[in-house]
Order: sequence, then structure tokens, then C-alpha cells
Amino acid sequence: MHDRMPMSAEVGEAIVDYIKNERRGPDRALFVSVKPPFKRFKDAQILRWILRDAYDATGISPPQAYIGTHILRHSLATDMLRKGASLAEIGDVLRHRSAMTTTIYAQYDVAALRSISRPWPTSGDAQ
Repeated sequence: MHDRMPMSAEVGEAIVDYIKNERRGPDRALFVSVKPPFKRFKDAQILRWILRDAYDATGISPPQAYIGTHILRHSLATDMLRKGASLAEIGDVLRHRSAMTTTIYAQYDVAALRSISRPWPTSGDAQ
């Protein structure tokens, strides 16, 4: 099953530029290796290598020992939460079936969670 998601004009323009000016080889896959024979990627392993190299290049320590694609989903969820998105909106973007799954991604941003939490009821509060 595939879902269609909107793409910003900036991302679309960058992809067109990549196809016209940078992508090599005869394969019609969108992304191919940068080294001959310019084959399409077989699985998500390439993303793990790219992420690891990005962390190494920037000197930033990853939040966990294993660097996988999950970190991209977590980063998106945390960023959306900080910008005021509801957990339901985050779950829609991440295509979660359960709201509980979305809370796993958002649980580490305590400050943002506090901003959307309700005050704790006291004995004097009306129900």
C-alpha cells in the first residue's frame, strides 16, 4: 500500500535538478548510488549509512547507539510537537493506526508535552 503525500515546490525543484544534473546511469529509479555502476538501492541500509556519515561529519552524537531510519520519524514527530501540532496530526503524518504509537515518538519532548497537557484537577475544581 502506498500513500500520496504533498511535496513542497522547493523539494520538487531539488528532485528535478538532481534528475537533470546529478543522477547517473540508465536506471530509472529516483535515487541511485553515486559510484558506478549507478544501481538503485536494494533496501534501507543505505539510509543508515548516510545517517551515520552525517553524524560523523557534524560531530553530533546520535541519541542512541543504533542509527536507523527510526530517528528520522522521531525527529519529525518531536519537531511537529514543538511547533504546536497535536498528537493526532503527528499520527496522521506518520501514518499510525494507533494514538499510542504516536505517543512513543513524542514522549521524549517533555517541555512540548507540558505545553499541550491539561492542568491536574484539584478537589475544588468542578467536573
